[in-house]
Amino acid sequence: MMHKIAIAGASGRMGQMLIEAVHAADDCTLAGALDQVGSSSVGSDAGAFSGQSTGVVITSDLQQGLQPSQFLIDFTRPEGTLAHLQVCRELGISAVIGTTGFTEAQKAEIERIAQDIAIMMAPNMSVGVNVTLKLLEMAAQALSTGYDIEIIEAHHRHKVDAPSGTALKMGEVIADALGRDLKACAVYGREGVTGERDPSTIGFATIRGGDIVGDHTVLFAGIGERIEISHKSSSRSTYAQGSLRAVRFLATQKAGLFDMFDVLGLK
Repeated sequence: MMHKIAIAGASGRMGQMLIEAVHAADDCTLAGALDQVGSSSVGSDAGAFSGQSTGVVITSDLQQGLQPSQFLIDFTRPEGTLAHLQVCRELGISAVIGTTGFTEAQKAEIERIAQDIAIMMAPNMSVGVNVTLKLLEMAAQALSTGYDIEIIEAHHRHKVDAPSGTALKMGEVIADALGRDLKACAVYGREGVTGERDPSTIGFATIRGGDIVGDHTVLFAGIGERIEISHKSSSRSTYAQGSLRAVRFLATQKAGLFDMFDVLGLK
């Protein structure tokens, strides 16, 4: 079965990685490529960046770009993703969303759209990161008292949101395992005389610099010992391969909102 896929943000770093992954997969074909109005890539072949001819022209017309597709893979910005999803709902196209930085209202809108189409949304598509999330869930349950929890993440200088969607997901998984609400217990910045650390909090530290693809470490610091669970990405290709696994999973679903734990059978 051939999966016909459209890629949003086709001229971006992630978009180009996705186009290459789709091109290399035996069971996938590139059916559409989207980019913003005014982008210099609009009108050019989606494979031009790598010297390949895909026969698919990058367009800013959502109907035109999505019409021939069964699936959309979208790693863009929240506003763009929501506009794409409205058209996906009209056309009955399933969507894989790697975009981060959604507000609560935007997440609620995605849940409504998922009543009509199948959506897989995860802040990180890497198989390794999702296995790490499962390990964190186990660790948090076992280390629920006597350990301070800190999440440290590092990304390239161009990343626009902080903390990363993956770091926040790690915090959510840990908080859920501990029966806490991340909104109530997260600490995102420390400066000046902060007083002693509240043991019920989960701390976040953010590093931005150079071309770091993505590093995440969760520190469980006790008295006399500390446990660190780390995941380091050296290439965006892991996100692309995870996205294709998500497409194959969505091919079996009519509607609903899913995450990578569903795709990987980790629930």
